[in-house]
Amino acid sequence: MEHIVFRTALLADVPAIVALLADDELGSQREIIGTPLDQRYVDAFKAIEADANQRLAVVADGDEIIGTLQLSFIPGIARMGSWRGQIEAVRIAAHRRDSGLGQKMFEWAISECKSRGCNLVQLTTDKSRSDAHRFYEKLGFKASHEGYKLAL
Repeated sequence: MEHIVFRTALLADVPAIVALLADDELGSQREIIGTPLDQRYVDAFKAIEADANQRLAVVADGDEIIGTLQLSFIPGIARMGSWRGQIEAVRIAAHRRDSGLGQKMFEWAISECKSRGCNLVQLTTDKSRSDAHRFYEKLGFKASHEGYKLAL
């Protein structure tokens, strides 16, 4: 773990990010891997990169991308004008899971949220990801709300 680096993603990292997103049961049904990279990923990357309240991050070990997550910094009126940090699309390379990397990623992400003045960090996770639920609870997250999504 001494050689890993947390950094903002570059366009050149997007194929590796998509591969990480596709490397699980749910992601394999939602993502398209292959060359050339689907233009929708490039367009999404450019939109994220242009938005000061978005940060697509990668964890690199040398030239290898071994993890990714996206942070969204959300201003709000509720909670006396509090900012929220939203952590999404967390993935770790299969051969690096159960190594403590996930905890390091969340410590880093929470630190980033604090540095941006967030008063709350939140995330969503698919109901079928019971291992992830246990992990998030171990980190101190509470399943305090029920979430809903509408696919369009």
